[in-house]
Amino acid sequence: MSKKTISRDVPLAEITLRRYEKPDFKGRDLVRKLCLSMGLLQPGDSRDVIVDVLSVILKAKKELSSEEIEERVIEERKRNKLPLLGIAGSNIRRQLKRLRDIFIVEKVANNYRINEKAKLSELFEEKIEKFLLPSIVSRIEEYVNRIDEEF
Repeated sequence: MSKKTISRDVPLAEITLRRYEKPDFKGRDLVRKLCLSMGLLQPGDSRDVIVDVLSVILKAKKELSSEEIEERVIEERKRNKLPLLGIAGSNIRRQLKRLRDIFIVEKVANNYRINEKAKLSELFEEKIEKFLLPSIVSRIEEYVNRIDEEF
């Protein structure tokens, strides 16, 4: 009997959105709640280095290399008396890729910055609300319609 290989389902795009209370936070807590709201961080997850990665990039007035981001993340975590978990260079680059995948961060000549140096509100509206969400919803509608036809 031969083994049957099942292909892995790899999404073309994905986003998780959560609704929390109105933003009555500051600094790191505000960025953390944004990360939770956008599915970049899971509720109750103690591995929250993505919050510091995004904070560092938001605060920077220039493009940063992954090494500079790593150094600044370590400083941020020390300043906030947080455990130095998830600070390996490979993990920092993975978090940068996640931010790039949802169009918040872009890579320019091996350096990172907020996409097009835009405001987050502009990026969210242009890249997520008007581009990513409609494409995902449209595909889900195709599946729903196909199921309606088949069943």
